[in-house]
Amino acid sequence: MHLTLHPELWWCVTRATGITAWVSALGSLLAGLALATRTLGARPKGPWLLDVHRGLAGVTLAFTALHVAAIVADSYVHFGAADVLVPLASDWEPVAVAGGVVAMWLLVAVQLSSLAMRRLPKRVWRTIHLGSHGAAVAATFHAFTAGTDAGNPLVVGTAIAAASAAALMFTYRLALPRRSARRPSPAPTG
Repeated sequence: MHLTLHPELWWCVTRATGITAWVSALGSLLAGLALATRTLGARPKGPWLLDVHRGLAGVTLAFTALHVAAIVADSYVHFGAADVLVPLASDWEPVAVAGGVVAMWLLVAVQLSSLAMRRLPKRVWRTIHLGSHGAAVAATFHAFTAGTDAGNPLVVGTAIAAASAAALMFTYRLALPRRSARRPSPAPTG
């Protein structure tokens, strides 16, 4: 028995893994924003939201790796290692592909900083972690300029919903009074 693969198999795998990585990245970003802005209350009960945030980040990285592997495996457009690892190295739609490459490297930096969070100063970790916002923008740019599903109403609706939710969380956070640093209570006199 001879197994023949459908000629568009890698294209379908590329699309599916790319969309899954993008949606899980947006979900992780929104869960992280919900944690940071406390839009779900002062303290969500239990670590479930942090687990969702971390789990979706892991799914994002896994499907990003599968997306890159499928692109390299596809023979329709020939991508080499430099094309998928170096921004603007691709001959095919270099700016659109660069958006995906930049998003990938930002995701890697955010994930590595999260794994080393306890060893990094909080300010350094937070600065690197804010790269997730840039990754979401770059991945969305990549999806709409290199992807073939940019006109799909579900894809467009997902982008609008995620951007709207993020904007609402930022607005909510800005509307809250700033927390002042805790000062020690004055020593009793007398």
